[in-house]
Parts: sequence; C-alpha cells; structure tokens
Amino acid sequence: MKSMKVLVTGATGLLGYHIINRLVEEEYDVYAAYHHTSPYITDVKWIKLDLLQSDKLYSEVSFLKPEIIIHAAACTDVDKCEMNKELAYRTNYLATKVLAEVARECGSHMVYISTDYVFDGSKGMYSEDDYPNPINYYGLTKLLGEVVVNSLLPTMSLILRTSGIYGYSPTGKKNFGINVLEKLDRGEEILAFSDQYLSPTCVRHLADKIIDIIDMNLTGFLHLAGERMSRYDFASIIAEILRVDKKFVKRSSLEHARLIAKRPKDSSLNILKASSLGISLPPVEDCIKHFIEDYRNMKSYEGR
Repeated sequence: MKSMKVLVTGATGLLGYHIINRLVEEEYDVYAAYHHTSPYITDVKWIKLDLLQSDKLYSEVSFLKPEIIIHAAACTDVDKCEMNKELAYRTNYLATKVLAEVARECGSHMVYISTDYVFDGSKGMYSEDDYPNPINYYGLTKLLGEVVVNSLLPTMSLILRTSGIYGYSPTGKKNFGINVLEKLDRGEEILAFSDQYLSPTCVRHLADKIIDIIDMNLTGFLHLAGERMSRYDFASIIAEILRVDKKFVKRSSLEHARLIAKRPKDSSLNILKASSLGISLPPVEDCIKHFIEDYRNMKSYEGR
C-alpha cells in the first residue's frame, strides 16, 4: 500500500509541507504540487501546477493518474477572498471541481481539506451533521468545494474540516501561533480576541493523523481539530509554556475589530467522531510544546 501514488496540492504551504514529509517517511510515492515557491525537498517528485488554468490542471493531473489526491491548496486569506472574489472562486471552488473530475475519471480517492469557516459561528462545537452557513466569501468558496467533491465523489472522498492551523511554515508565512510566539519571544505585547472561539490545531499532529486517515480509507465528512478556546486563551497558554508574564497577552475584541470580512464568533469543531475512530489530537499543552520545539529546531536549521 505504501507504494501508492499520492498527489498533494499546496505542498509548500503550511499543511502541505508537513503532509509530504510524513508521506515520505511512510514511503508513499509522493508527487508534490507547487506554484510560486521553488521546491526544496529532494525525496518527492515536484510538479508545478497552476490552479487557475483549469484545462492544463485537468490534463496534467489526468496524465499523472494519482491513486490519492490530498487537496490542501487554497486561498486562505479571509480578507483577500472578500476583496478578490474572482480569485477566491477560481482557486477554492473551480480548481477543486477540476481535481474532483480528474479523481472521478481516474478512480482516485480524494481528501479535501476544508475549514470551520463554513459555519456561521452562532453556536460553536459544530458536528459533521450541522448545517453550514458561511458568513464570508472564503467560507462560501470552501463550502462550494465541499459540495462539488461530495457530489462527484460520494464514495471516494473525505471532506476534512479543521480549524485555526498553527505551526512552522517553510515559506515564512505567518499564522496566529507564529505571531504569538515571535512577539512574546521579543518581549512584545500580543493582542488576541477574547470573544472569538475556535479549535486551534497543531499542523504537525494534523499531518500525522491525515496519514492515518489515508490508511483507513475514510469517506464522507470528518472534523479534526484541537480543543475549543478563545484566541486569548490560546495565546495565554503559549505565554505560560514560555514562562512569559501573561501581562504581555492583551485582550482585544472581534466585535470592535475593523476587519474587511466577517468572522464567525464561535467556529469550534466537535471531534467526537474522530475520537471514536482513534484519531484525535494530543492535549493542547502537548501540541503547543511540540509546536515551539519544531519552530526552534527549524529556525536553528535555517540559521546554519
């Protein structure tokens, strides 16, 4: 099974990078798709794909005939999606539709990485059976991707929703966890919403569990994320582990933030289904310790 051909889109992104590393460790035949960033891992086969060129995307992936497609690429900048709706639509929906069509033609199993932002945030702890109702364009385009994958591949796909992914990114792209860690390391204050709840998810452990999911050949919908907490709570835990005075973590309010796109107030995910399958993530304190360790190790390696 480990010789199976796996295509990972967004392979130089935060999640894609960690997925391909784990796939290599498990001796899969890994094809890593990138667009802007030059490849740098030698144990995979790199493919330059442009998600905005539908015809070329279809032909190149059809020629490859992957047995598994992990679609981790997306336009995830929530405000950018609101400002450039055409880009968000073409990237998050149309490219997903093309990949689903290829998967159907080739008999590939597809894992589509989706988001808690398909929900409106009115109640929190959303289960797989809850009704999506996005309140921003990013969430809408990701939901459209879910719909087309589920429609074209009802028995050959898994729609995996996660939340607030944090961890080391090889491209240097920031995420909330990195912002908190770096500011606290410099002795600077960090502002964090105390009225927005989510399920912060450590990318290292998420990638580990995605490999398990592939091995289990799961289909349908699955929520896999960390524990429910506010961004303020999350930043406070990082400060505690770093032994930094919590006075450096300052409360702020989503309600009063001047953001371009609306954010759900509580998009936390219920992971009981994943837990019942034995694929839940470690406790948040362990995840954050591993995140800090990974960050320090990679920064040390970059400095050589």
